[in-house]
Amino acid sequence: MHVVILTFCLAFRGNKMTSYQTRKGFWHEAVALEGAVTLKVIPSVLIFGILSSVVCGAASFIKDHFQVSFELDISVFGFAGVALGILLVIRLNAGYDRWWEARTLWGGIVNQSRNLIISSITYGPENKTWRDNMVRWTAAFPHVARHTLRSEPLSDEVINLIGPDAASNLTASGHMPSTVAMQIGELLQTATKQGELDGFAFMQIDRERALLIDHLGACERIVLTPLPQIYSLKIRHFILLFLLLLPVAMIPQLNTIWWIPILTMLIAYPLLSLDQIGVELENPFSTANHSHLPLNDISATIERNLLSFLHLKQ
Repeated sequence: MHVVILTFCLAFRGNKMTSYQTRKGFWHEAVALEGAVTLKVIPSVLIFGILSSVVCGAASFIKDHFQVSFELDISVFGFAGVALGILLVIRLNAGYDRWWEARTLWGGIVNQSRNLIISSITYGPENKTWRDNMVRWTAAFPHVARHTLRSEPLSDEVINLIGPDAASNLTASGHMPSTVAMQIGELLQTATKQGELDGFAFMQIDRERALLIDHLGACERIVLTPLPQIYSLKIRHFILLFLLLLPVAMIPQLNTIWWIPILTMLIAYPLLSLDQIGVELENPFSTANHSHLPLNDISATIERNLLSFLHLKQ
C-alpha cells in the first residue's frame, strides 16, 4: 500500500523535486535520522501499534466468549489506500508549493540586494562614507527580514553592520525591515538632493529597494496564512479510521493475530511520515522544521557579496 502512495508522490512531484545539490550515498541517507521525520512520527506509530493490539485482543475475546467474528473485505482497503495516497499527495503539493515560493522570494531578495548595490556604487556618489552606509544597510536587510519572519531578536550580524545605536533604534521600530528600507531610501534621497545621483538612476535603484519590501511582504503572507485546517483535519481523520479498521480486516487473513500490530505499524509509518512531511513544508521559515530554508546561509552570502563590491570599488 505505501508503495502505491510513494508512487503517487513521485508521479506528482517528479518534475519539481530535482536537486542539483550533490547528494550523499544511498545507505547514508537510508539510515540517517538527522533531517528526517522518523523521530517525530515514531510515538504515533507506536500508539497505533498499541491500539491495534487492543483491537485484536477485543476481537479475540468477543470471538471466544460470544462466538461473534469480525470480517471485513481486505480489498476495500486497497482502494481506500489509493484514495488516501492521493489526499496525502495533495497535502504534500500544497506544502511544497509554499516552500518553493518562499525559496523563490528569497532568491529575489538576493538578486535585488546585489542589483541595488551594484547600481548605487556605479551611478551613486564617490563619497566613501555614503557607499559604506549604503552597503551596510542593504546587507542588514536580509538579516532583519530573517529575524522578522522567525520572530527572533536582532543578531550580532546586524549590530556589526549598522552599529549598536542604530540597532537599538531598529529594534524599537514597528516593522524592522521597513525601517531598513526607509533608511536606504533616505540615503538615496540625500544623494539625489546633492546632485550626485541623477533622477533616472534614482528611480532604477529605488525600484530595487521597493522590490525588497515586496518580496518580504509575500514571505509574511506565507507565515501569516497557514493552510486551511480542513486539509489536515480530514486527512488525519481518514488516516485514523483507516488504521483502526485495518486490523479488523487483517484478522481473517492471518493465523496468528499478534502479527497484526506489527503490520499495522509498518503501514502506519509511511502514512504518518508523509503527513508529517506536509506539516514540515507548510512553514518554510520555522527553524523547528527540518526542511526550513537556510536563511542564515543566504543572509550571510548576501552580506559577503555586498561587502566585496564595496572593497572592489575602493
